[in-house]
Amino acid sequence: MWRESVVKIADDMGALACSIVPAHPWVYGLGQNTDSGGYLSPANAVGYLAKKLLSGSGGGSGDVIVMMVAENTHDAFMQGLNKLSTVFPAPVFTQVSRMAAAAAELSTVKMQLPVKADVLPASAPLSVSTNRLALNAQRVAAAQLAAAVSTTTTDLKNQVTGFIQERAGLLASLSQGLDDLKAASANIFSFSYSGSYAVAAAELLKGIPQTTAVHTAAMMFIGDSLSDLGKMLHEPDRITRS
Repeated sequence: MWRESVVKIADDMGALACSIVPAHPWVYGLGQNTDSGGYLSPANAVGYLAKKLLSGSGGGSGDVIVMMVAENTHDAFMQGLNKLSTVFPAPVFTQVSRMAAAAAELSTVKMQLPVKADVLPASAPLSVSTNRLALNAQRVAAAQLAAAVSTTTTDLKNQVTGFIQERAGLLASLSQGLDDLKAASANIFSFSYSGSYAVAAAELLKGIPQTTAVHTAAMMFIGDSLSDLGKMLHEPDRITRS
């Protein structure tokens, strides 16, 4: 179901692989591009994603997550995209952010060509810099712990001590960077479903949020298990969304 969510980095995320389908004004044939920029409604974006899911999933089942930014003004859209790109710098969001910024300054915008095949993209490792930072911090900490518990001789203990000292700066830097990322957040609309892809496609079309918006960018993630990605989605505080 659709809901308002706050995206925050999760430091205990694991590696995952999934298919990704973007929907934004510069997907060929989807949005409306004019001299003043690119326009796309949430209904058209979600309809496109539902069609892709229904036609390309082969009747399978699994997890589906959609992250969407939808706003009525270009400034609000850019603000939402920039915040989301900071917390979750997936290539599509960063690219759309750059294209939307360029559209505000240029009279024409070069359109991107989509994948023409009516199938879901091949499953591939999902890797963005914030997730990699969290994973690297865990790996460094795990390596330190493994080295510390394996010492059995004075020489080995001395080597491990040197290793820990040399890595302390790196770990401190990673930890600080992760703390900074964990403090950042972005407001989005999200959709989550686990089960039949055919049912998920139907549910996507129910209760589409922010229907009057004219600026929309979304990403749909499809995979056997997206629980680690779901850890980034949180319920917002009881504060009116700006």
